[in-house]
Amino acid sequence: MALSQPHRPSALKQQNKRHRTLGHRSKGSVSKSSKGRVSVKTLSKKAKKDLSREQRRHRSKQIRAVKREETSLRKRALGTANNPPFLVTVVPLSPSINPRTVLNALVSCDEAATTTTSSQGIVHISCSRFKQRLSFVVPPVNDLYAILDSVKVSDTLMLLWPGDEELGDAADLLLSSILAQGLPAPIHIVAGLEEVAQKEIQAGGTEEEDNQMMMDAHDLEQELKTRLSLKQPTTSHKKHSKKHHARQNLLKEIELRFPGPSKLHSLEKEQDAILVLRQIGAQKRRPIFFRDNRPHIMAEKMEFLEEGSTGVLKVHGYVRGQVLSVNGLVHIPGWGDYQMNRIDIAADPHPLERHSRSREAGADMEDDEVHLLQEADPALQEQLKSTNEIDPLEGEQTWPTEEELAEAGEDAATTKQRTKRVPKGTSDYQAAWILNSDDEEDKNDDDDDENSESEMDEDLAPVDTISQNGYDGEGDGDEDDNEEYETMTVTDAEGVNYDEKVDYEAEMDAFDKMRAARDDAMFPDEVDTPQDLTARIRFQKFRGLQSFRTSAWDPDENLPVDYSRIFQFENFQRTKKRVLKEDKDGALPGWYVVVHISDVPRHLYDNHVASHSPLVVLGLLPHEQKMSIVNMVVKSHPSGHFRAIKSKERLIFHVGFRRFANAPIFSEHSTGTKHKFARYFHPGTTVVATMFAPITFPPASVLVFRERPDGAQDLVATGSLLSVDPKRIVTKRVVLSGHPFKVNRKTAVIRYMFFNREDVMWFRPVELRTKWGRRGHIKEPLGTHGHMKCHFDGQLKSQDTVLLNLYKRVFPKWTFDPYVARPPPLYTFRSSNDIGDKLSDEDDCSDQQPALKKAKTVKFFSSRQ
Repeated sequence: MALSQPHRPSALKQQNKRHRTLGHRSKGSVSKSSKGRVSVKTLSKKAKKDLSREQRRHRSKQIRAVKREETSLRKRALGTANNPPFLVTVVPLSPSINPRTVLNALVSCDEAATTTTSSQGIVHISCSRFKQRLSFVVPPVNDLYAILDSVKVSDTLMLLWPGDEELGDAADLLLSSILAQGLPAPIHIVAGLEEVAQKEIQAGGTEEEDNQMMMDAHDLEQELKTRLSLKQPTTSHKKHSKKHHARQNLLKEIELRFPGPSKLHSLEKEQDAILVLRQIGAQKRRPIFFRDNRPHIMAEKMEFLEEGSTGVLKVHGYVRGQVLSVNGLVHIPGWGDYQMNRIDIAADPHPLERHSRSREAGADMEDDEVHLLQEADPALQEQLKSTNEIDPLEGEQTWPTEEELAEAGEDAATTKQRTKRVPKGTSDYQAAWILNSDDEEDKNDDDDDENSESEMDEDLAPVDTISQNGYDGEGDGDEDDNEEYETMTVTDAEGVNYDEKVDYEAEMDAFDKMRAARDDAMFPDEVDTPQDLTARIRFQKFRGLQSFRTSAWDPDENLPVDYSRIFQFENFQRTKKRVLKEDKDGALPGWYVVVHISDVPRHLYDNHVASHSPLVVLGLLPHEQKMSIVNMVVKSHPSGHFRAIKSKERLIFHVGFRRFANAPIFSEHSTGTKHKFARYFHPGTTVVATMFAPITFPPASVLVFRERPDGAQDLVATGSLLSVDPKRIVTKRVVLSGHPFKVNRKTAVIRYMFFNREDVMWFRPVELRTKWGRRGHIKEPLGTHGHMKCHFDGQLKSQDTVLLNLYKRVFPKWTFDPYVARPPPLYTFRSSNDIGDKLSDEDDCSDQQPALKKAKTVKFFSSRQ
């Protein structure tokens, strides 16, 4: 019997995996199992302290209190005694509405309120009931630019809606422009609602009388019995129902156009007007970046001190937004950028309480007294320099190497010898200037084409200069022949002079543009290879890319000369943060100041005074007077963009607070480092417009107008500022197309892409693709007429089209124009005495006026006869 031996365990004891129990592990069990060990991930992370329920509740309460305090501070920053008044712009949406009637209702609703009017027509209401101040601006109702400039700096927009008519084209253009530019806090007021209800009741009563006259005796008797048995509604009930129905229709229209809940007010009673004043001071402010982060002034009074062709413009008004420094620059929309000489502080001419205790006791500053606040320092003042000076020697100069100099010497020694036919005794210098016969023939061919056209023009001489014996006017005819004819007055038949009223050259230009835009939409970027010029010469500035998304492209390669005039930021976002955080010394918001703006042209001031429009002065942030490459994302607007816009076509831009004309290039709004050039901006699309323009820190709204031949402007696009980046690469693509001639599985013979053998060899490295998704490359040329053998990654269809993509970087042109002409008035006002004299003129000119966006004619019937 063998002896039993005990088990000897090995040195490495087996550790079996424990069974994982179901359920949730508590924090205590986790801490017991870890035994104080902390993972590396926990140590690398930021320590996060777990708060108890009471601490979390206390923290949320503190956050809520801070937000409430910020909201109350923003509300108290307007309208109080030490802050600027609420600036309200009154805009009627119909020429039949008189905004002064609305202002009179607001002024007379509170007897305790104090009302004053500035020299620029701004009405100030100091309401002691609400302890607030309000300023009402009424820009010209038919001036689009004046309304937009006033809305730029307004806190509240008061829209006057018509109750008895639909909105016209001018009102649609106005609302679309305001919404795209930046909408302040809106207030909607309906005008003439009582008159609308009265008219509808009168119209209904007349219709009812006509129906009664048409009834016979029996039907009339039955109708009287029915009315006696039933209680009929009174006139007041009918009027109330008509007004309610009109209000509901207007509310639906407002909800479609404006986001969020809206309330419609009427000014039929004094209580309604008081509610409007209350809402202006209590409603939530809408933040607008370009307005809130820059100082701005609505001019209350203007003075011009002439100094030759220019002068000093003194602008009185309240500082709003941010601190206004005298060493900065200011911008006046439509005028340009200017420097300031000094800033004076003056007494507030529109205080909340006219007879305050300080005035009774005798304050230090009187109404007409002005004190110097700040004077410009030449060492710290911003300069008006907007471009860099071009230095032609600043570019990189590479000196040739010794090998290159030796090769150049050999080439000069071995000059090409040519044989020419020259007269006897001609020197070498004279022979160099004599052209070959081949060159003369080529030049003569071009001249023959031009001469043939001129000869055809001479053959087709006007009928008036042709007589029976031949041509007159050059001495060929005789005086006796002229005596045989006499002059007669012949009445033209209808339609004979129709051609004189139509500009067929403009029509043909428009037709060519329309056809080119249609071809670009159907066959984007496809170009026919020229047959009279080699493709390697025609497309010598283009290159092939293996991948449009990932292939490298140096943004500083072959830049035009205009790029040396602009400014570029090393880090644009970092510069923007630093500029916005800078502390400035100057006039604080709420102060009533007098700003002295230097070197203002006299004609700009005279034109502004004649237009009776409000003047807005905005302070510029640092670097905003300098030029750079500005990129804007714009989306087609359906109201005015009905025809494709070609790149480099002149357009009018409203970018934030600026207004200028430019001819941009368009590109796709895509990700990546390269963006495809768009030849046309088609309706219903979104593109990026690139141009030379002054620097503006985003976000900023963009409005794009297209000017028509008669001066009217159509809103074609709206959008926002994308970036200020000269390194944004816009590449123009050219697609050369060919067709399969012979197909053998994956190999095919392609023709019509090139027309000589050298072009095939030149473009051999470029990759091919087809419209059906095949990819391939050129193997070898066949013959001398441009046929080539190509290999693809799959079977090629005979009906497929072979494409070759070439790319070239495009740059915008320097077409910046800071002065833009104002559009014609939105409405044309005439009295009834002038209507009869101009009815015939209207009939004659109705055919010549454009069909879209006509100025609405408003006829006022005067009492004088």
